[in-house]
Amino acid sequence: MPAYAELDPRTVLEALDTVGLRGDGRLLQLNSYENRVFQVFLEEGDVVVAKFYRPGRWSDAQILEEHAFARELAAAEIPVVAPRVLSPVASGPAVSLQGEPPTLATLAPPETSVAPYRFAVSDRHAGRAPELEDHDVLEWLGRFLGRLHAVGAARRFEHRRTLDVATFGTAARQRLLDGHFVPEDQRPAWDAACTQALSLAQAAFDRLPERRVLRLHGDCHPGNVLWRDEGPHVVDLDDACNGPAVQDLWMLLAGDRPTMRMQLASLLEGYECFMPFDRRELSLIEPLRTLRMVHHSAWIAERWTDPAFPAAFPWFGTPAYWSQQTLQLREQIEAMQGPGEQEAPA
Repeated sequence: MPAYAELDPRTVLEALDTVGLRGDGRLLQLNSYENRVFQVFLEEGDVVVAKFYRPGRWSDAQILEEHAFARELAAAEIPVVAPRVLSPVASGPAVSLQGEPPTLATLAPPETSVAPYRFAVSDRHAGRAPELEDHDVLEWLGRFLGRLHAVGAARRFEHRRTLDVATFGTAARQRLLDGHFVPEDQRPAWDAACTQALSLAQAAFDRLPERRVLRLHGDCHPGNVLWRDEGPHVVDLDDACNGPAVQDLWMLLAGDRPTMRMQLASLLEGYECFMPFDRRELSLIEPLRTLRMVHHSAWIAERWTDPAFPAAFPWFGTPAYWSQQTLQLREQIEAMQGPGEQEAPA
C-alpha cells in the first residue's frame, strides 16, 4: 500500500492545511483497519477527525453518496457525525474538492508513483459502548434506527453496493478461491459448505421477492454505535449500502435464543415508533450472518498486502482458521434449514 506507507504525520498536517485546517502539531492515529484515521488538534482550539480513504475501495461517487446520506440524516436531527464542508486555501499544494457542498478532498502527493490522497474531515465525537442488556437502551437504539431508516427509505443509493448474496457471498467466495487463500487440504470441505450455505441464503432471499430495500448503516454492530448521555450516535457510515432493514438490527443481538428474542422485542418496540417493520425479514437473520462470515474472510484476503493485516490477523490462512470456518458454515446450514426466524413477542 504505497499511498498509506507515505502517509506520515507531516503529510496529514499538510493535507489539512490545504483546506484551511491548521494543526498545532498534535495528532493521534485512531484504530481503523480499513482507512487511516487521525485525531488532529487545530491551532484554533477545535479537535477534528481526518479520514484518509483506502485507495481503490470506493469510487468518488460512492464516497460522496455516503457523505450526502450523513448530511441528510444530520439535517433530520438524527445523531450522526457528518463530514465538514471544506474550502481550499489560496496557497500551498493544489487540492481538488468534490461534493455539493464540498466534503471530499483529493490531494496529489509529490511522488507520481503514489496514489492521490482522498480525505474527509469531521468533528470529534466520543462515546462509550451501549449497554445492550438494558431494555431502555435497546428501545432507544430501536428508535434511533427507526428514525435513520425513515430517512433511508426515501430513496436508494445509486452508486453504493446492495446487500445481496451475489455481491456479499458468491463474489466473496470466488475471490477467496481465485486467490488460493484456502489451503488445499481444507479447500474441498470449506467450498462444499460455503456453496451449500450460500444456496440456502439465496433461497431465503428468493422467498421475499418484494422485500423493502432502503439505505442502511450497513455495519451496525455494537462497536460502531457510541453512547453518550444524550443517547446513541454513529460516527462513520463507511459501509452504508442498500438492503433490508433487519441488517441494522441483527448484529445488536447476542446470547441464547430466549435472550435474543427479548432483545429483539425491545429494539422493535422503539423502532416501530418511527418505522414499520416487516417481520418476514426475521427469516433473513441467519442468511445475513452467513454472508457476513464469507465476506469478512474475503475482506481480510483482499487487504493481505497491507502490512497491518498480517499483524492483526496472524491466524488467517492457517488450516485451523479454515477448519473453523467450515464448521461455522455447517452450523449456519443447520440454522437456515431450521425454523429460520427469531420469534419476537407481539
